[in-house]
Amino acid sequence: MSQESATTMRAVRRATPEERAVRGKAARRRAPRSSHAGYEPSKDRPDPLGILAAQSARRVPELVPIRYSRMSESPFRFYRGAAAIMASDLAGSPDSGIRAQLCGDAHMLNFRLLASPERQLLFDINDFDETLPGPWEWDVKRLSASLVIAARANGFDDAERSDIVRATVRSYREAMARFADMSNLDVWYTKMDAGHLRELAEDRIHRRGRENLAHALTKARTRDNLQVFEKLTETVDGRVRIAADPPLLVPLSDLVPVVTRGELERLFRDLVERYARTLSTDRRTLLEDYRLVDVARKVVGVGSVGTRCWIFLLLGKDCRDPLFLQAKEADESVLAAHVGAGRYSNQGERVVAGQRLMQAASDIFLGWERVEGIDGRRRDFYIRQLRDWKGIAVAEEMVPRGMRAFGELCGATLARAHARSGDRIAIAAYLGRGTSFDRALAVFAESYADQNERDHRALLHAGRPGHPEVRTPSRTASAPRP
Repeated sequence: MSQESATTMRAVRRATPEERAVRGKAARRRAPRSSHAGYEPSKDRPDPLGILAAQSARRVPELVPIRYSRMSESPFRFYRGAAAIMASDLAGSPDSGIRAQLCGDAHMLNFRLLASPERQLLFDINDFDETLPGPWEWDVKRLSASLVIAARANGFDDAERSDIVRATVRSYREAMARFADMSNLDVWYTKMDAGHLRELAEDRIHRRGRENLAHALTKARTRDNLQVFEKLTETVDGRVRIAADPPLLVPLSDLVPVVTRGELERLFRDLVERYARTLSTDRRTLLEDYRLVDVARKVVGVGSVGTRCWIFLLLGKDCRDPLFLQAKEADESVLAAHVGAGRYSNQGERVVAGQRLMQAASDIFLGWERVEGIDGRRRDFYIRQLRDWKGIAVAEEMVPRGMRAFGELCGATLARAHARSGDRIAIAAYLGRGTSFDRALAVFAESYADQNERDHRALLHAGRPGHPEVRTPSRTASAPRP
């Protein structure tokens, strides 16, 4: 957030609730709620594949084909990797002028089950690589379009898709109205825990859906450090190490020659020690009880493929006391070109600050660090646990009623995240009690899903002979540049 934006937000918070509500209603003149309907690409719309290529140029070259391969699989997979394209498209769209901390990539699969530090299972936003302050509408639009794209893949008809989006946006709108009436502390303490999920399931989904939810809650609790330890490690000559699965998971010992390995091992050991300074003192003390024993490069996600991502295996009191940390490269947010760079010079700190602001509870090992690699370049990273009670929805298995319930849950969760940083009273007043905004976003989501399909087809065309941008993933690995 710029100094100007911070000053504006302080002034907003000092206004009375009545003044803030007036501001929200006045914003309808700047951007009528109905103006959010539909999407038409601008005449000077940047080439979407050019946007992807510009991102790829900063990434690990041998991993870039994996990104294109994953995005080629379906329109939904393409959409997951196209946050930069959508940010460019939204930059010229109507907005109310009211700002909040954005996720920046609020598609439906970035909402999932997570563990709180108190060992409660929560439903929350998960991915904050693109987080920055900006127009709150952008997150709602990205969520809405993702639901339509997933619903099309499942064969839902027009009426079913419209119902899903309108229910999702209504849930956001009604939740924001509730937050507008709450005290600041009550907003801050609000969370979506397992008990709340079960209550919602009783009201909104059928018996099979409730059974699936119960299974997901149980399964999420098993996805912890011990589970990933069993899955990703092996014992060689009496030493525990990360098992190779190239090119998706490559241990440091397989990536670089022995002459370079020692230097990199020292670099990563220093990274873990320095990053600990961004943790609270109690969590720093806990981390000091672990020792680093192995490092590997990991391919993660869809849009993130090609960014530098390392996993660290640490052991505590013995080899049955593992801790897996993930250090993920943080580049400039895809929103920055359109909303400003924000207040943080370290991109890892930007991600961590946004995550702590938007999530109800964040990973106890969430922190950041800047690293100077062996190539002399400085890169920013944020660090968190690789896996801690995580559960993700399977969009392909959803029926219309289930996707609608999931969308409602995502809408309310996104409203809570925006209410912590934005002017919840002004946003609620802008949205009002009517369905104008809900209906507008149902139209927008369909129009943008059409655009996403066109962009996906362009990527498939680029993968034909003579278009080298899309290649089969290589099984070879070259020396890394952390």
